Amino acid sequence: MKKLAAAVFFDAFVLILLGLIIVMSASSTYSALKFDSIFHLFNSHFFKVVLGITLMGIFCFIPYELYKDYSKPAIILVTLVLIVTLFVSPAYKGAGRWIDLGPLTFQPADAAKLFLIIHIAALIEDKADWIRNYREGFLYVFFWIILISGLILIQPNISNAILLAMISLLILYVGGAKILHIIFSSILCFFAAGIGSMFFAHSRDRIISFVNSLQSGGDLHIQVKQALYGLGSGGILGVGIGHSKQSNLFLPEAYGDFIFAILGEELGFIGSVIVLSAYLVIFIAGILIAKKAKDQFGQLLAFGITISIIVYAFINVAVATGLVPITGLPLPFISYGGTSLIFMCVSVGILVNIALSNTSEKQDMQEELN
Repeated sequence: MKKLAAAVFFDAFVLILLGLIIVMSASSTYSALKFDSIFHLFNSHFFKVVLGITLMGIFCFIPYELYKDYSKPAIILVTLVLIVTLFVSPAYKGAGRWIDLGPLTFQPADAAKLFLIIHIAALIEDKADWIRNYREGFLYVFFWIILISGLILIQPNISNAILLAMISLLILYVGGAKILHIIFSSILCFFAAGIGSMFFAHSRDRIISFVNSLQSGGDLHIQVKQALYGLGSGGILGVGIGHSKQSNLFLPEAYGDFIFAILGEELGFIGSVIVLSAYLVIFIAGILIAKKAKDQFGQLLAFGITISIIVYAFINVAVATGLVPITGLPLPFISYGGTSLIFMCVSVGILVNIALSNTSEKQDMQEELN
């Protein structure tokens, strides 16, 4: 398990460092024009990287069992914060998702994702004998999924709400819930997400534009089109770090949601495959950690964290390549950001601790046998 812990930590660390380089390249032109300094966005990102790596190291040594005892107060707190966000967050591109804390902008949905995964894992372990009973087990856990995902949905942050509900239901399935209950709940979530997507103008336009491009060969969204230009021009080996043309304001917000296009342009097909392979390593190592964890809470927590990382990475790349509608989700560890990066780092720290705790348990048993 030590090797698995090292693989997860090292992979995340390398992706974060790579993200620093790509963010610098992707944001320099925009920073120079808007802030009169090519380092403005990079400096902001660098501060968050330092904070994230520090927290990742700290959480590697905090016993993950502690989170089970505090999962309910934490989920209640984040629920209240999500409610407050609906009233105090300034609207940006049709959505109110952030709380301004001065030097930091806090997005509660990122905290809610991790807290909900922890709470679901704790509830399933607590209600292991009841989870297959719809009324007395499943419905109680599903209430929290609907509550948190619903509050995120109406911000509106539809893509995050959909993915959070999907990840949560996957944890329920792995935790022993009946497949019929999962299917019924998935249909309910899909129906609610569909209504939400059509109700809010910005998401409706994105979906209609995407469907039209598939059906009639209509124009792709400008960001997707420019992202594909960037990926295509990268070739096999890429144009080199700092030589991206798309980062010169051709690709809007190149340092954020579409950073994979800049990465593909500068590092080429081979560099892109290596990055995707790094996510695959985290996925495989995380699943093995979950499988070998000493208790059900650790198993489900490790599984939820691992799935959330790989799903968000897959969706981000799928958006950049035009496979799914634009979602506004960052590429884990690489995209410019604040709370997303920080909570991803915390998640990795927790995952590493689950692996190390299991290793310590095995060592204690071997010492007793000897």
